[in-house]
Amino acid sequence: MYLATTGRPDAPPGPPGLRRRVSGTVLALGTVSLVTDVSSEMVTAVLPLYLVLGLGLSPLQFGLLDGLSNGATALVRLLGGATADRGGRHKTVGGLGYALSAASRLGLLLAGGATGWIAGAIAADRLGKGVRTAPRDALITLHSPPEDLGRAFGAHRAMDTTGALLGPLAAFALLWATADAYDAVFAVSFCVGAFGVLLWLLLVPGRTREEPAVPAPGRTREVPAARSVPAAPRARGGLFAAMRSPGYRRIVLCAGLLGAATIGDSFLYLLLQRRLDFDATWFPFLPLGAATVFLLLAVPAGRLADRLGRRGPLLYGHGALFLAYGLLLTPLPDTVVLLGVLALLGLFYAATDGVLMALTGPFLTEGRQAGGLALVQTAQALARLGAAVAFGAVWTATGPETALVAALAALAVAVGCSARLLPEGVTAPTGPTAPEPSERTD
Repeated sequence: MYLATTGRPDAPPGPPGLRRRVSGTVLALGTVSLVTDVSSEMVTAVLPLYLVLGLGLSPLQFGLLDGLSNGATALVRLLGGATADRGGRHKTVGGLGYALSAASRLGLLLAGGATGWIAGAIAADRLGKGVRTAPRDALITLHSPPEDLGRAFGAHRAMDTTGALLGPLAAFALLWATADAYDAVFAVSFCVGAFGVLLWLLLVPGRTREEPAVPAPGRTREVPAARSVPAAPRARGGLFAAMRSPGYRRIVLCAGLLGAATIGDSFLYLLLQRRLDFDATWFPFLPLGAATVFLLLAVPAGRLADRLGRRGPLLYGHGALFLAYGLLLTPLPDTVVLLGVLALLGLFYAATDGVLMALTGPFLTEGRQAGGLALVQTAQALARLGAAVAFGAVWTATGPETALVAALAALAVAVGCSARLLPEGVTAPTGPTAPEPSERTD
């Protein structure tokens, strides 16, 4: 294990040009996420098209379906995180989540046009994602030095996003080759998802922690006789014990505030399709633009967050989302709006997705990583549930322009409040016997 001797993990000590490699466990997790995201994004890319344009759901119905399926993961995230922390069962719990998501593709395949069965299959997929996300991110935290968490999460998110790029391409190719046979997309998605489960079983270690190839400068390490150490014992205090840390409480609160002002990507893509009025066949290509930007910027954003602090990129990322909303209301040429919205959306995810987890990780002692990360993710998911339902309702009642103006106002308030509340970093090391972390705020 690594014993912190340098204090604040937001800025690594030593020469700024020193490059440390991402651990093998992070790369293995990234490989599994890449394959799984090919499977999930094949479905995600065509689902709004299938539901709204194919089955004729209204924006309100789609918002309820999308929001409720995301909100259904809330309790499961917490249970999955708490279970994973007990005895270090991160691999077992995460594997169950991946398996559930893969099986949900069969549900879509068998549902036909029945909205209830489709909703159940979507909920199963989101439940699987809820179960696996916290244990997976906890493994990244456990196998990475605190000062390199931004780099580690950035590398993982870049590999994950590679799958997000390949998934829509595969979906589009299948729809083109099969004359819009959605069942073919669901069937292939299931096969790819099952392969991802197999990779998880073969590549991801169980109760072990790797020693990074190059130790962090200014740190000492304890090297046991073997190259791994047992998982940390269960921390005391239960799932909500981390809430004793004021900094962690602020992160949970801000995750909820920002999530409540974040409308789903599917709504943005539907708004772009409505404004540009392009053929629906090209709809699966829309996520590719944002995913490309995310892929290019995820690692640089993580490294920048490690060097300069993780609070700033998180806020600036939501500022990029604010600009994306605003572009949809401008009279600029359609091409400018299309490219701008997709680029800003990709920047938003690069600056926030892994960075939020990297900001949270140092506030959690060993034995609480999965549960602590799950609580932040749950606050965000529940808030986005409300945002999806509210945006769909306002769109249905008054039109998309009014809904976008309301979203802009909500996001501006959320960013302003978060700028005051978010902690900058921690000043205490983490570990099985570490004290509750303290924080420094601007």
